[in-house]
Amino acid sequence: MNGKKNRKGKEYNYEGKLEFKGEYLNEKRNGKGKEYNYYNGKLIFEGEYLNGERNGKGKEYNNEGELIFEGEYKDGEKWKGSGKIKLGNELFEGEYLYGKKWNGKT
Repeated sequence: MNGKKNRKGKEYNYEGKLEFKGEYLNEKRNGKGKEYNYYNGKLIFEGEYLNGERNGKGKEYNNEGELIFEGEYKDGEKWKGSGKIKLGNELFEGEYLYGKKWNGKT
């Protein structure tokens, strides 16, 4: 046995609401999984994880369930892809490249 522990599981918040459902390796999120909004339970991310962080292909949704980003993640951050991202009063529509806004409009 190599000491690594693979499993599927779920995480819940203190109110008993589902926050994550997916695959684990050595007690960290690894593989495919889905994250849910802490307050309303709606899907906010579905994709791939590595060492507990978003890594690989994924889709991110806002609190209303609208797709706001589709692409690749690296070390938990948007890496390459496109979407509509609203941060405060600012709306960015375009592409991300190497973790930065690229080729779009604010």
